[in-house]
Amino acid sequence: MIFIPLPFVLTILLAIILVQLLRNREAGNRADMFFIGLIGTYMLQSVLLGLRWGYDILAVLPVQILLASIIAGLSYLSFRSLTVQNSDDALRADKIWPHSLPVLVVFVLLLIRRDLAALAIIVIFLAYGLALLRLSFAGPDVLIAARLDGIMRSYRAMQITATMLIGSVIVDILINFDFLWNSGRYSPSIILVTNILSLLVLGAAAGVALNNRTNADEDERDEGKAHALVSETALTTDEHLAIVTELDALMRDKQLYKDMELNLKRIAHRLRRPPRHVSEAVNRCRGISVSVYVNNFRVEEACRLLQETDEPVTQITFASGFLTKSNFNREFLRVTGIAPKTYRNQIIMSGTSITE
Repeated sequence: MIFIPLPFVLTILLAIILVQLLRNREAGNRADMFFIGLIGTYMLQSVLLGLRWGYDILAVLPVQILLASIIAGLSYLSFRSLTVQNSDDALRADKIWPHSLPVLVVFVLLLIRRDLAALAIIVIFLAYGLALLRLSFAGPDVLIAARLDGIMRSYRAMQITATMLIGSVIVDILINFDFLWNSGRYSPSIILVTNILSLLVLGAAAGVALNNRTNADEDERDEGKAHALVSETALTTDEHLAIVTELDALMRDKQLYKDMELNLKRIAHRLRRPPRHVSEAVNRCRGISVSVYVNNFRVEEACRLLQETDEPVTQITFASGFLTKSNFNREFLRVTGIAPKTYRNQIIMSGTSITE
């Protein structure tokens, strides 16, 4: 019977995730290459993990260490690409080259002091994990390039990635204690299990974030012109109110919420404002995030359609601006407290809207 190491099975799963994402992806944002490269690196690391623990090939260990340093930097660059106003900014050389320095340090240490390379990986993972965690403190609206319909999934994916990077440091500490107390008796099992789980979770998180990125459009090309018209200085309360008033009109008159690919960048472009100003205005004047603000309009439209038409719930999902039924059901339940079908049934029985 042929022995297939579990990490090779993981490689196949990651490959399926990547192929599905590439098939569903339209030509557009070049910054996607960060996420694509990240998942590809996870696949390669999984193959090396199978060779190391499945066939006891120790020669792959230095490559594993080097790939680990690449994974940390790519993870940060991938999620950071969701926070910039255009893909060209994410791909600027001066934004990328500093992240090659940790990889170079690890490479040199592997040549001259391999014992210090593992310590360097711990520092690198901790630094990038904390950087991603710090980025998440700004809230979901920081991911201005993520589709609003799935922005919370992208945000959770970023938090999970940060947690996993920091968690790997804790695992390394446990391994050191195992060597100290048990002569490393449990370390092989700890390393194998945690690596498999980490690669699977990180790969899924990267896939979720990439799938929720909106495609590049004409708005992005004109973004620089639009945002140049307004400075990045702090706004007054009256200016925040003006932005929200204009945004309310845009949502109700133009029904912008029906755009399933809508993200904060596109909203900011329509308002000719920087995304940060729009996010601040909605947060301070409405006390909610932009994604919740937009989904409130979508649910309101869904309620109207459920009450006034006989369209199937699935069709209403898309007509109100939601891209997935799961998001529609979750947001509808958040706003109304009941499921869409239950809402429609109560409308039929009472003849009036339960939200009145």
